[in-house]
Amino acid sequence: MEMRLEVVQVPVSDVDRAKSFYTEQLGFVLDHDVEHVPGMRVVQLTPPGSATSIVIGTGMTAMPPGSLEGLQLVVPDMGATRDELVRRGADISEVQDMGGVLFAQFADPDGNRWVLQGATPPNVRDAHL
Repeated sequence: MEMRLEVVQVPVSDVDRAKSFYTEQLGFVLDHDVEHVPGMRVVQLTPPGSATSIVIGTGMTAMPPGSLEGLQLVVPDMGATRDELVRRGADISEVQDMGGVLFAQFADPDGNRWVLQGATPPNVRDAHL
């Protein structure tokens, strides 16, 4: 058996505002923006280098806008990534060192909360095995 998590729905109140945030401020790639049936708009976006995408839109979920939290984007260079996102206008927290693993937080315009995580160095990862 094989299962891959490839798409996660993110509940938003304004699809165009969220689409702009994810593409312009976070640099996500717009995969498609389609309305297959009236009232169901599907906008799929993929973080650079990721195998998993997010979907925002209308007519897809009962989750309230802003209710998603805890999705983590793992980045190889926390400092460079945070600097780039801040330069693009994203409001990213200061970096926190949690025992050798770096974290920063941000939210989209609806309040869906995300975490940036620095890639775990092998010596830190192996110490926990």
